[in-house]
Amino acid sequence: MAPRSIDVGAERAATPGCASVAHLNNAGAALPTGATVQAEIDHLLLESRIGGYEAAAVVADRLAGVRRSAARLIGADEDDVVLTGSDTQGWARALWGFALGGGVGGGQRLLVDRIAYDSHYMTLLEVAVTFEATVDVVPSERDGTVDLDALRQALSAGAVALCAATHVGTHRGLVNPVEEMGAICRDHETPFFVDACQSVGQLVVDVDQIGCQVLTGTGRKWLRGPRGTGFLYVRRATAERMRPPGAGGDGAVWLDADNYEFRPGATRFAEFEVPVAAHLGLGVAVDHAADLGIDIVAERVGRLAEQLRRSLRATDGAAVHDEGRRLAGIVAFTVPGTDPFEVKAAANRAGINVSVSEAPAARLDMGGARPAATVRASPHYYNTEEELDALVGVVRELSTR
Repeated sequence: MAPRSIDVGAERAATPGCASVAHLNNAGAALPTGATVQAEIDHLLLESRIGGYEAAAVVADRLAGVRRSAARLIGADEDDVVLTGSDTQGWARALWGFALGGGVGGGQRLLVDRIAYDSHYMTLLEVAVTFEATVDVVPSERDGTVDLDALRQALSAGAVALCAATHVGTHRGLVNPVEEMGAICRDHETPFFVDACQSVGQLVVDVDQIGCQVLTGTGRKWLRGPRGTGFLYVRRATAERMRPPGAGGDGAVWLDADNYEFRPGATRFAEFEVPVAAHLGLGVAVDHAADLGIDIVAERVGRLAEQLRRSLRATDGAAVHDEGRRLAGIVAFTVPGTDPFEVKAAANRAGINVSVSEAPAARLDMGGARPAATVRASPHYYNTEEELDALVGVVRELSTR
């Protein structure tokens, strides 16, 4: 049997944006397929014709299917997954739900890695201040990978409420060893929360292999789904102890004037008011990714990213800032003497989308010995080698001015 591969030409033909831009900002928001966009449009038109509630009733089975698809993508049970408006929304509600359910107490410690994203870290700080806990940062190895021995020592010191890990950082291609971290947390009977915002859709993610109690993801990045979509995974035994803030009719039942009870499992995080059209688009995007095969996607994304790193390193005047035992599809670089925003603007003029990562997004890992701002290029499977060469050409021109 011939090995599977991605028909790049067909994927580009199915992606309208590929005709107008070389989109290397997939770590920000990837280009959707025409089918994903059409699913959203069709539902909005249905709402306009028959009404929002009525249109939602028509597609109820399809919406349930989106939840099932998201669960299958990460190897989870359907009842352990709920759709959200974003990765950050899911992360914040899960952390607060855990804390309000008695998971965080005074004097306890919340462990976190050094490549944590701003909204995740700040929510940890909010919870710590409210419950008189502390946020403790687990040291990294020289390349930025979390130090597993340091994690063991931190857990052995005791009084740990939870450990939070970033699978892939937003600002560079480092992949943390979350499976090993999960095994260590399991040995210490410590709840493990994983930020998979930058990994779902470009890397194989399996919650059982990771061994996490909570995992969050987004739709707009590597899954190529709509903005304003995401999902939250909560393992059943952990969910039953959580009390999500803002109880509503889809997540809880109002029993009488003095009492209510949460619905079972992750369903307690469900919200009544959701962007139905966007969730249907997310379903199309998730199914498309699954049909391609995430392992095949990961191979091509990794190969393109490594080609870009090699080409940039071979360009005088360019510096690549990706380190780690394992790297993903995010390439961080600078052109010494040229502001990263100027590099971004030059790329934009050439019809290439990239972004800039700044220290406030990853305060623990950027600045000091590492640059406080870098250009971030993030190729997806529908990008071509020629598009990477075009970006390298922009960098070469800037570096020889």
